[in-house]
Amino acid sequence: MATVSLGFNIDSPRWDQSTFVGRLKHFLNVTDPRTVLVPEEELDQAKALVEGCRAGLVPPGSSQEQLLYAKKLYDSAFHPDSSEKMNFIGRMSFQVPGGMAITGCMLQFYRTVPAVVFWQWVNQSFNAFVNYTNRNAASPISLRQIGVAYVTATGAALATAVGLNLYTKRAPPLLARWVPFAAVAAANCVNIPMMRQQEIINGITVTDENNNELGRSRRAAVKGIAQVVLSRITMAAPGMIILPIIMERLEKYTFMQRIRVLHGPLQVLLCGGFSLALADLEVELRDSIMAKHGDKVPYVYFNKGL
Repeated sequence: MATVSLGFNIDSPRWDQSTFVGRLKHFLNVTDPRTVLVPEEELDQAKALVEGCRAGLVPPGSSQEQLLYAKKLYDSAFHPDSSEKMNFIGRMSFQVPGGMAITGCMLQFYRTVPAVVFWQWVNQSFNAFVNYTNRNAASPISLRQIGVAYVTATGAALATAVGLNLYTKRAPPLLARWVPFAAVAAANCVNIPMMRQQEIINGITVTDENNNELGRSRRAAVKGIAQVVLSRITMAAPGMIILPIIMERLEKYTFMQRIRVLHGPLQVLLCGGFSLALADLEVELRDSIMAKHGDKVPYVYFNKGL
């Protein structure tokens, strides 16, 4: 058991965040679905340990491994801005089990309009929970804005799904299997910007590497939200584009036709496998930072959300 080293900073990245591998390890750590099963009491204990470590009050006998595990639980269940415990459905650690189940059902039940409507509604309701839970806490959003975003995104998803579903009736079967992906992509382009519109209007807080606030930036908000939209679509693409090709071929075999009842669970499991800078700121904010700090702040940081 390794002791806590001198100068240990619990908030310092465990892996080099300037590399893709380092960032990948970080997010695999935060989104570990096993943390979904951790009891609430243990999550609260982890929060207390992390906050105590930040204040320089490390309990005697604590090892570095214990502190890192506590930070892992803290990052998986508590909001990075407000430190409030996030709702169960909206946590990043629930995205693999929750997302794979819903995606598998969307891919399996795509043939009839009622099934398409139901599962697109379920997916958008799930997305609304996730987007609200992971919103930027410094940019509050009203219940009315949440409702408008939810209704708009659900409408976009249903219009895309139902419209394409009817259009592909005479098209090759594979095209119909790709309709859920098109609906998900369309909804993400609407849902996320609408849900986080206050960040676009008022900007988000940018900080230096020591977390000192430097100002607010609308451009950083737009950039962050655009990256979230693109990443959501990109993450959905492998499973929702490649898996239909696989299923289209598998279902032609006799043994697959005998176990139709297992097609849905199979797609859910396969979906789980697929699941497993300063010059860009506004002139006003850049000039303000330069006037106060000169060239001592080459980079700024902001929370783009998830």
